[in-house]
Amino acid sequence: MLAELIQVLIAAATAGSMYAMVAVGVTLIYSATGIINFAQGEFVMLSGMTMVSLYGQQHWPLALAIAVALAVVVLYGAVLMAITTRFGHGASLISVLIITIGTSIATSGIAARVWGTDTHRFEPFSGDTPLWLLGASVTPQALWIMGVVCISIVLVEWFMRQTLLGRAMRACASDRQAAMLMGIPVRNTVLLSFILAGLLGGIGGIVATPLTTIDYNGGMLLAIKGFSAAMLGGMGNVTGAVLGALLIALLEAASVSYGSSALKELSTFTIIILVLLLLPHGLLGGRAEIGLQHEDHTAV
Repeated sequence: MLAELIQVLIAAATAGSMYAMVAVGVTLIYSATGIINFAQGEFVMLSGMTMVSLYGQQHWPLALAIAVALAVVVLYGAVLMAITTRFGHGASLISVLIITIGTSIATSGIAARVWGTDTHRFEPFSGDTPLWLLGASVTPQALWIMGVVCISIVLVEWFMRQTLLGRAMRACASDRQAAMLMGIPVRNTVLLSFILAGLLGGIGGIVATPLTTIDYNGGMLLAIKGFSAAMLGGMGNVTGAVLGALLIALLEAASVSYGSSALKELSTFTIIILVLLLLPHGLLGGRAEIGLQHEDHTAV
């Protein structure tokens, strides 16, 4: 019984770490722009697929393959920012959502042409031999996921609170007009939010692909779960996004272990509905307005 419970907690911590990377990325972009980015999962997919090609198939050195994968997601983040801010300028919330969803679908289609429709993975960093903890097994790659994700999120939180650029991002999130009057380069700050979100998703894809595998169509589901986690914790709140991700992953792991695997995805969509109906500001109370602000948030 104890071993089964520990196994559920390990599975929840592993999946929750991945959801947290996506949820924090969603939160960063929302905080800076008011845009809910449903293309956030494509950062994970693109970095994972790039690693499959360079490291898994062409056997590039690991460090070089990681550098190229992260460069790909940074470039994609810049392109995504240009698309959403240009075509979403002055648009309604639903229009901007459609733009990000359309971008995600287009990215998936391009990925299917480049990498095919098969599921891909590459060799784990530390092998497949499981470790044992009180009768429960944990793979070394799961430890990589949890460790790297924790470090990444702590660094992002430190960056947002302790650095000048991070404070500029927080100022833009609080009051864009006031930030502009104080001389903060709003457009560059928005670009930085997309780049940071891309790096988080890219790092997640790099460490998760050896364990969870990746395919061209996995980005949208990750984006939905990241959005659900961000909403549950409180949209615009990094700590809330992490908490929401862990709670969703725990519910999924419990559903699979004590119920049926068919209930896994149902739990995520149930959470979305309940949060929207009962807790529109999330557990930790995110920003008061969800979606585009009344002022022109996309005008960068």
